[in-house]
Amino acid sequence: MIQVEHLTRSYGPLKAVDDVSFAIGDGEIVGLLGHNGAGKTTIMKMMTGFLEPTSGAIKVDQLEMAADRRAIQAMIGYLPENCPVYPEMTVAGYLEYIASLHGVSAGQMGPLLVETLERTALMDKAGQLIGTLSRGYRQRVGVAQAILHRPKIVILDEPTNGLDPTQIQHMRGLIRELAKEATLIISTHILQEVQAVCDRVIIIQHGRKALDSRLSDLSAGQRLLVVTDRAEARELLRALEGVAKVEPMPAAKGQACFALSGAKPARELAPLAAEAIIGQGWPLFSLAPEARNLEKIFSEINMAAGREQ
Repeated sequence: MIQVEHLTRSYGPLKAVDDVSFAIGDGEIVGLLGHNGAGKTTIMKMMTGFLEPTSGAIKVDQLEMAADRRAIQAMIGYLPENCPVYPEMTVAGYLEYIASLHGVSAGQMGPLLVETLERTALMDKAGQLIGTLSRGYRQRVGVAQAILHRPKIVILDEPTNGLDPTQIQHMRGLIRELAKEATLIISTHILQEVQAVCDRVIIIQHGRKALDSRLSDLSAGQRLLVVTDRAEARELLRALEGVAKVEPMPAAKGQACFALSGAKPARELAPLAAEAIIGQGWPLFSLAPEARNLEKIFSEINMAAGREQ
């Protein structure tokens, strides 16, 4: 549905986005994850047609942003960073104004407003001035204007920013509900938000794509961690069928830990490693796949980027 090809945005010598490519299919919930200043917002602005790329192309449903900007924007609901809204307007008045900009007809206006206010839990705030709302409620108004016209693509930049824990839970539920009828792209610097609602994560580091993976695939290729008290176990484990690499890992005093990887997955290497260690009469303190979650991967990417600088 969405094709981003070699997207680059430069400000003089600074490359805010550097040769980023990815594709997003119908109904996916994709998290753009990265530190503040990584380039996530710049990517979103180019995907919504608010910012011209220095080079590269964006296609949505075979339409090209350069030639079909208005048609693509009509398919998108967008919550920009910092939630710009008109504080002097009421919630209902603002949403009605946004609906008119999207070309919503008079006959559709009422039902759409009611539905949107209910979905974002703003019904009791409909007549209130936006400027008198808390930050969390203003954020809800921003989300409401993004989904009001039932877009095929919803792009949310830091959607839980300023929300309390209860509001965050509500927002997560709304995102899952929206994914039943739209493709969602969510920018955040918070790992837990990606883990809570996204199917897939794209990590942006210094303007470049550092990772693009489904969350369910992140644990694929796990290494097997074997803990014993014999340093010589490394050679024994290296000789096992399917083991290509044995790496020493930090371990408690008096113990030795090794990470096994190779052609076989950890679950198949485990019984072979156990049999080999126990067959030598050595103690086996631990045998488990390496826990490699999003937090660990994000940390590894940051460390690698730090070494490159």
